[in-house]
Amino acid sequence: MSKIGVVLLNMGGPDSLSAVEPFLYNLFSDHDIIEIPRLIQKPVARLIAKLRAEKTKHYYEVMGGKSPQREQTEQQAKALQNVLGENYKVVVAMRYWHPFTEEALRELFTEDISKIVLLPMYPQYSKTTTGSSFNEFERVFKRFPQVPVIRIISYHNHPAYIRAMVENIKEHLQSWESYFFLFTAHSLPVQVIKRGDPYKDQTEETVKLIMEHFPEVSYALGYQSKIGPVKWLEPFTDKLIEELIKSGVKRLALIPVSFVCEHSETLYELDVQYKSLAESLGVESFVRIPTLKDHPSFIEALRQLVISSLQ
Repeated sequence: MSKIGVVLLNMGGPDSLSAVEPFLYNLFSDHDIIEIPRLIQKPVARLIAKLRAEKTKHYYEVMGGKSPQREQTEQQAKALQNVLGENYKVVVAMRYWHPFTEEALRELFTEDISKIVLLPMYPQYSKTTTGSSFNEFERVFKRFPQVPVIRIISYHNHPAYIRAMVENIKEHLQSWESYFFLFTAHSLPVQVIKRGDPYKDQTEETVKLIMEHFPEVSYALGYQSKIGPVKWLEPFTDKLIEELIKSGVKRLALIPVSFVCEHSETLYELDVQYKSLAESLGVESFVRIPTLKDHPSFIEALRQLVISSLQ
């Protein structure tokens, strides 16, 4: 009997310190992220990867020598497989490190697949994340049996996803009423947004919908992980931490909103750099809310997304 294939699309991360430089090369070779003339893209990517490798390796050393993203995305896939049942086959396709899209499709087509659902692990759409993964899928899919493909574009405002975020905050934050909520999302070059990318609007909508469940709580949204000289989305999360604590905020909850599993942006930037910053400024309580990972309510949201995409 044929099955429906579900492909979880994610960024991927290095699985060893020796993988850091080739991972960075793959990332900076992506024209959907860095739009420079294609003729020079790969030499420039090689140079940036070489220049950034040592500093980036240090982040991963602090995190135990590798990114947990593959392991956590595979746990999400396993949990989703369990709730979808035997008529589905769920696989993981990473954009910049193993398992790459081709590996995922090879695994998928060990079964008789009747159609494919592409499910990005990015709740908010951007051409630099979901769009890039879709483009890579298109390039690779040509070499495989041509079955119908359904794309889930975003789910930033899906009620079940919002419910999962709300539950996750409440589970990890005792007496949340006394905290200031600082949401943090990966920043993007302003130029990308000006060209019509919906990421900023969708991120703001996610935060607004979450905060409807916490009407008494003050909150802000910041952006993190800027690289390079061009203008990126602001305010920056670290600057907000500084401003908030200096203005008298004593209890700060940091909530990653564009990540559904842990990687260097959460485990190093938030847990090491931003925590250290907050403590140096005299914060009384600093709580970083974990990402959703395989939270049952998030897996239920993913199940609903797959089922409704097929109707």
